Amino acid sequence: MDALDIDLIKKMYPDEWVLIGNPIMDEPELNVLSGIPILHSKDKKELYYLGKSKTDNYETITVVYTGKIPSVRVMTGIFNSSKR
Repeated sequence: MDALDIDLIKKMYPDEWVLIGNPIMDEPELNVLSGIPILHSKDKKELYYLGKSKTDNYETITVVYTGKIPSVRVMTGIFNSSKR
């Protein structure tokens, strides 16, 4: 399979994790520009598990998520339950 543009990969596999072989990346930001889709899945763990045996023919590999990753909000607080 030939390398595909990242925009096409995102259209083909919306909101999925994609294992990409021989990715072309922009140097300053390390964003994936194109590559060969090897495997895709909604489940990241499944992708890593099944992808191990499919990467031998590639010099480099990477994983991208084609959707929007929600930001993680962490709330912490100190509460004093004793009355003064």
